[in-house]
Amino acid sequence: MPADTLLPEPAGSRPRTLLPGRSPWVAMYHSVDDCTEDPYNVTVSPARLKEQLRWLRSRGLRGVTVGQLLDARRRGTGRGLVGLTFDDGYGDFVENALPLLRHFDCTATVFVLPGRLGGDNAWDPQGPRKPLLTAQGVRTAARAGMEIGSHGLTHVDLTRLPADARQAEIAHSRARVEELTGRPVQGFCYPYGRVDRATADAVRAAGYRYACAISPGPLTGQYALPRVFVGERDTPWRLELKRRVHPIRRRPWTSAETPSAEVRP
Repeated sequence: MPADTLLPEPAGSRPRTLLPGRSPWVAMYHSVDDCTEDPYNVTVSPARLKEQLRWLRSRGLRGVTVGQLLDARRRGTGRGLVGLTFDDGYGDFVENALPLLRHFDCTATVFVLPGRLGGDNAWDPQGPRKPLLTAQGVRTAARAGMEIGSHGLTHVDLTRLPADARQAEIAHSRARVEELTGRPVQGFCYPYGRVDRATADAVRAAGYRYACAISPGPLTGQYALPRVFVGERDTPWRLELKRRVHPIRRRPWTSAETPSAEVRP
């Protein structure tokens, strides 16, 4: 089956509206800053990101937004494209990541928290407080060609919320980001990477086009795209290994079982 063929939905597996022969390769970043104190391994130094992007380009690959990646795969032109994502909307994205992305002719999807704009990573009890993007920072990223997606309003585990609160996090965050950027919001990213069927269905019902997870298991599809964690320790040879292993680890699933898929690396 061609890699970009859309598969029909098996009975009972509603989130699987897009399941290419191979899951697209999507890299997951968070903060780009000093890594001296980083208990959650969410930070990549600017020097390391530069090395990683240089490696990407040297392999004939180009980083793009998830929206661009999915569009290209549908057209059959996705070869050589890698999705780049930055979770949480850290303030250092505009200062440290954006210039490097521009230098290497790459784009990325930034998943922001409209309920915490200008705040910090209060959900991480350990480690340093990291400032989040302000409204102006989000607009700057959008004007630079980055895709702005939603990470929910406040970074909570959506699989543990009652339906009304979950819906507010998913739908209201989309509306607020659209108001902020003046552009449609197509992508959602599950906080902590945690997703179950009810949450994936809620994201679809809210009008999103796709959603990113981490290791969603049987839910893998358009509303639970798996991603590859990229951190400070990922030298070029480690990235090459991850690239080679990806088609094996992220193969399509056919089961419709619904464990709660989670994990922050």
